[in-house]
Amino acid sequence: MRQSHDSRYIPALGFRWLTPCYDAVVGATTRERRFKHALIRQANIEAGQRLLDLACGTGTLAIWLKQACPGAQVVGVDGDSAVLARAARKAQRAAVALQFDEALAYALPYPPASFERVLSSLFFHHLSWADKQRTAEEIFRVLRPGGQLHVADWGKAGNGAMRGLFLAIQLLDGFGNTRDNVAGRLIELFEHAGFVEVSQRQIFSTLFGTLALYSARKPE
Repeated sequence: MRQSHDSRYIPALGFRWLTPCYDAVVGATTRERRFKHALIRQANIEAGQRLLDLACGTGTLAIWLKQACPGAQVVGVDGDSAVLARAARKAQRAAVALQFDEALAYALPYPPASFERVLSSLFFHHLSWADKQRTAEEIFRVLRPGGQLHVADWGKAGNGAMRGLFLAIQLLDGFGNTRDNVAGRLIELFEHAGFVEVSQRQIFSTLFGTLALYSARKPE
């Protein structure tokens, strides 16, 4: 689910032995159901659209996307085969049909203009600035003209308390790659990749700091 600053793969929560705890940790600390359903509403999905859940992890967002719009085709992609296996089992239990692919975010195995929507949750802060740029460019490539990007990730702290809480994330995930989020640079990132109408839509206060929702559109 995560690539390091030198493109080595690092599993969710930093260690493979912690992967089984991922859903419980995210659910308990990030107001997951609230912010992910807000992201889904923000994406304004329609039947017949093809959606990509980038760095889908254990598949929670992908499953909720399919449940919210059964007529959409939902594809989840992640670089971790172990979490993809967990995602497939969760989708089977939820009785939803999803496609899961193994690939890195900056080398997606899809032709240009493959999706109407790309969504991503709690992923960009794991990447170096260079890999953030490569990933944003890949997203731009696989989106159809007029397609939309919707991202939930750590953002600029809403106040001093939120900034203090975010230190826990920085200690776990690294100060270098999370600095861009704290500085509010994701808008700059997406604009540089060619997106228009880039904006921060909502923020959520969590146990680990300020979580922000962003949206952007690929020009027609």
